[in-house]
Amino acid sequence: MPANLTPDYQKAETAYREATSPEEKLAALEQMLATIPKHKGTEKMQADIKSRIARMRAAQASTKKAKHFDPYHVERSGAGQAVLIGMPNAGKSAIVAALSNAPVVVESYPFSTHVPVPGMANYEDVQIQLVDMPPYTDQGFPPGMPGAIRNADVICLVIDGSAADSLDQLDLGLRLLEDRKIMPARPHADAKAEEQASDEALAEQDQVVWEKPLLVVVTKRDLFAGQDEVAATLHELYPDLEFLAVSAKSGENLDRLLARVWQLLDVVRVYAKPPGQKPDMDRPFTLKSGSTVLDLAREIHRDFAEHLKFARIWGENKYAGQQVPRDYLLEDGDILEIHV
Repeated sequence: MPANLTPDYQKAETAYREATSPEEKLAALEQMLATIPKHKGTEKMQADIKSRIARMRAAQASTKKAKHFDPYHVERSGAGQAVLIGMPNAGKSAIVAALSNAPVVVESYPFSTHVPVPGMANYEDVQIQLVDMPPYTDQGFPPGMPGAIRNADVICLVIDGSAADSLDQLDLGLRLLEDRKIMPARPHADAKAEEQASDEALAEQDQVVWEKPLLVVVTKRDLFAGQDEVAATLHELYPDLEFLAVSAKSGENLDRLLARVWQLLDVVRVYAKPPGQKPDMDRPFTLKSGSTVLDLAREIHRDFAEHLKFARIWGENKYAGQQVPRDYLLEDGDILEIHV
């Protein structure tokens, strides 16, 4: 039996997908349950919504009872999360303020950022979460911050390109990350060697190394005409690192910064097309590269994954509407029509 979902339900479902906090997600789920048509065709969907509501309420109750509060934990949102780390006055807050509506404090004095401040930056038709982290010093990271860095998808190591000690800032940041076993991801690591290293790491937990994509952002390009040369010199000293000079004040290269973070997230956008209807090109699903048709079906609804019959796909270098199997690898920009 078809579900015949109403516009009110679809509006509530959209609100759920776009929610950025547990409270907003719970409110949207409750609205979905209130507006979903009550008949045999939606019984499984109703049960799934009720189950998700129960889990979220239990999680919120557990959080309220918890004695420990981690001020450095930032729940991931959008297509992925990039943390900006650097020394005092490196320019992290100015970048986040320029690219998002985050309530960051941009001041000339040091330590104006005391806790992580997240903001959502628009990149084409998706959002990327940027997190302005408190500064590190030669005394180390603030307690709790290494855990937040490990949980992020991308690290932006921000250094002041107009400062005389820009190399020292970079050296210190890399050393502090290495001390916490957080290393720049190797772009062309051998897959078998990486898997073996991972197995060995699991055998000795104290030797676990977190590899994260890392981009060195050289700021205040507007204050120093030779900043590209600074970035080039740093790259000669660290040929395995990637450098990008930007200016939050003039906006120069901020679009390149956001585009590069998107690439480092290593995700793909896939657009859903209900059978017989036009695709929804305003709300793409974002999945990790290497995801399949079955992964998207599961992302839409778990019942879709269980009852998936076949799918049709549209995209670059594809026959329009060709039928693809459930293990077909999706590419960025694909349009998929799920049949259950």
